[in-house]
Amino acid sequence: MLTNYTGKYIKTSSGYMGQIVKWPEVITDGKTIGECIEMLKDALNEIVTAYRQQKKEIPVGGGLLEQFPIEV
Repeated sequence: MLTNYTGKYIKTSSGYMGQIVKWPEVITDGKTIGECIEMLKDALNEIVTAYRQQKKEIPVGGGLLEQFPIEV
């Protein structure tokens, strides 16, 4: 079954940190946004494999993030 997960990315002093929104244990970092995206995809695949092997329930994906611009 194909499931979508939402990643969020934060700029850090050393590059970018990426995390799966509905599965916060899936977290990684990279020097560039592209590297961080690839690392997060890899981390997600690894944890899904581990959960399957351990017969643990895989968290449901989905969701949408939206940014709202506001003057402060």
